[in-house]
Amino acid sequence: QVQLVESGGGLVQAGGSLRLSCAASGRTFSIYHLGWFRQAPGKEREFVAAISWSGGRTYYTDSVKGRFTISRDTAKNTVYLQMTSLKPEDTAVYYCAAGRVVREPRGKDGYDYWGQGTQVTVSS
Repeated sequence: QVQLVESGGGLVQAGGSLRLSCAASGRTFSIYHLGWFRQAPGKEREFVAAISWSGGRTYYTDSVKGRFTISRDTAKNTVYLQMTSLKPEDTAVYYCAAGRVVREPRGKDGYDYWGQGTQVTVSS
């Protein structure tokens, strides 16, 4: 089992920045990739960004490219999502997820473990 705990959410004005953190514990040696998803009220959970745990290859959805940066610190078993130039449409609950095997990292099916989520609210 892998446990994931997100932190760093909050309220920010449009154009501002936030950094989300996701600390992994448990059988972290089994992690192949880590991702961030988000879910706005009344909408489906959507992919935001992902990173391979060993090689650091990154993936982003088009709407956040150039604004968000995913990174990881393997020594701390932590993945980060640096969010800049935030927009009101970025408002959502952000979830961290971990996948154990080689699967498409841009889909929810690619993940085995999920965190509880952290709220990000961007005011206009």
